[in-house]
Amino acid sequence: MNGTDTPVEHLDVVIVGAGLSGIGAAYRLQTGCPGKSYALLEARESLGGTWDLFKYPGIRSDSDMFTLGYPFKPWRDAKSIADGASILRYLRETAAEHGIDRHIRYSTKVVGADWSSAEARWTLTLATRDEHGAAVERTLTCGFLYVCAGYYDYERGHDPVFPGAEDFTGRIVHPQFWPEDLDYAGKKVVVIGSGATAVTLVPSMAEQAASVTMLQRSPTWISAVPARDKRADTLRGLLPPDLAHRLIRGKNILFGITFFNYCRRFPASARKVLTDLNTRILKDERLVAEHFTPSYDPWDQRLCAAPDADFHKAIKKGRARVVTDHIERFVPGGIALRSGNVLDADIIVTATGLRLLAFGGIAPRVDGKPVPLSEQFVWQGAMLTGVPNFAVCIGYTNASWTLRADLTSRLVCKVLRHLDRNGYDAVVPRPDGELNRRPLLDLASGYVQRSIDEFPRQGDRHPWKVRQNYLLDSATTLRTDLNKTLSPVSATRGAPAPVR
Repeated sequence: MNGTDTPVEHLDVVIVGAGLSGIGAAYRLQTGCPGKSYALLEARESLGGTWDLFKYPGIRSDSDMFTLGYPFKPWRDAKSIADGASILRYLRETAAEHGIDRHIRYSTKVVGADWSSAEARWTLTLATRDEHGAAVERTLTCGFLYVCAGYYDYERGHDPVFPGAEDFTGRIVHPQFWPEDLDYAGKKVVVIGSGATAVTLVPSMAEQAASVTMLQRSPTWISAVPARDKRADTLRGLLPPDLAHRLIRGKNILFGITFFNYCRRFPASARKVLTDLNTRILKDERLVAEHFTPSYDPWDQRLCAAPDADFHKAIKKGRARVVTDHIERFVPGGIALRSGNVLDADIIVTATGLRLLAFGGIAPRVDGKPVPLSEQFVWQGAMLTGVPNFAVCIGYTNASWTLRADLTSRLVCKVLRHLDRNGYDAVVPRPDGELNRRPLLDLASGYVQRSIDEFPRQGDRHPWKVRQNYLLDSATTLRTDLNKTLSPVSATRGAPAPVR
């Protein structure tokens, strides 16, 4: 009972987040564990996650949709690098087709998650609204908690302090909170940053703005990729949709893994390939050397994709340019640089990146005690030591997020069936010896390095190592012997039972 003597609702599974991961998780739960009761809790008022939240010009996928999309729903649109509106439509169709939308509870944010070993259940504290729209706090219990909220902070972006920002007489905008009333037609725009968001914004804004300058402290690896997959078009014209989708998906997975491993094993050769590609498009060796040749090797940070070389074409046509320099301070009319130059601007877009946030800000407690997340290890890229019946969805950093997300959701279903088959109340991962601690995300990107110490760790061997290889994971994840590394937890004793 709660404070009003109303029975507290109990569900078998709660999925947090109704974005790309959460919708996919719900599908797998419905098909893999059809008898389980569940709900998706979504803090916002609509589904779609990233693709509903971000509204900046040109927003699109940075992976092909044949792998970013679901394996159980073929991607049918023409472009493989798709715009945000097309992706959102795809997610809404998926949720409606499978009845997932009926399980989504909007404007419901998890603000507390407490596991009771005595009761073998989670008690979730929810910030939501009543029928009149007033803010209220409610309670919900569940047997298994699956967090599909990603690892970004969607309420705050990375917003460094720029000296003199208060002196700038124009408008400062962060892409994460793009204002609907922003009119940049005929305006001088400076985009600060060189990541995927900046590379997307520049060619899109250049279509209407008087000028667009991308200001970067150092270059990023940018590769032109086809927006439309001609081989995929051929296969879709010859084969049934499901078969064509599987073949195209397999082709793209294999290419992505091959190219990533090539970059890692032969970085000098990969640098030359990318440099030569940019030089062929831009036809300016000096420009490429100064603004398109990073100091780090390819895939030390995530590679930025420019569909149909739109970023390069905007520069070639003179609608956009790249400046590599450091900001001294903002001035009334723009940005003063360390070199002594000044960039004139009517609008400054701070595409300075996102903040990482573990598990959507959910801080799990076990038997009344906070769990120190940074001291835990991740098992199979999904469950945490020290936290029973709890899983998180973490996608790949070197490939489409959904590839790992879908594997994780299928693994969660396997764990749920394992619980039922053995009559266990709960399970928790347990290492079979000492593990060497490694960061959960193995990227040198600034947004990762700023916050990664707040996350759980990965180990140095399987199944505690978060591998960035879908072929290996797809061959082993669902074949793992759960009895070897998942320890049953008794509701009566509240402690791990011996592993059989």
